Amino acid sequence: MRNTNPKEVPTSGQMAREIIRTEGFGTTGIFRGLTSTVARNGTWNMVYFGLYHNVKEFFPDAKESPSMNLVYRILLGFLAGSLASVVNIPFDVAKSRIQGPQPDPLNRKYHGCLQSMGLVYKEEGFFALYKGLLPKIMRLGPGGAIMLIVYDEVYKYLRQY
Repeated sequence: MRNTNPKEVPTSGQMAREIIRTEGFGTTGIFRGLTSTVARNGTWNMVYFGLYHNVKEFFPDAKESPSMNLVYRILLGFLAGSLASVVNIPFDVAKSRIQGPQPDPLNRKYHGCLQSMGLVYKEEGFFALYKGLLPKIMRLGPGGAIMLIVYDEVYKYLRQY
């Protein structure tokens, strides 16, 4: 990116135009890592929402025990966000490897989702697919709890009207 001021950070639009200009429009350019991103997000949402909505029905009724219902929903949201992170992090690692800087700038090492996951596993071992899991759980566990409580309350409010 051509910046006259080294402290100036390019906008998202400028970066997108630069990527399209230098690398193209398809999955080898601006859409590089698309399959990994879709797999990462799809897996996370499937586990997160699937677990939460299937288990919350077993909790005490909110009208009878509002405080216990809230505590259980918070714990379930935390568990759902944490478990979803454990399941989807290999796709996140693949996405980061595909979209990030390559070990050799002249040769692209990481191309597709499954190819990248297989290469990481082969070269670095199983646990390399889980790099960054703890910070991710620290962010998405509590975030998952908060988001589902807010979602439930907003949904309940909107259903009244």
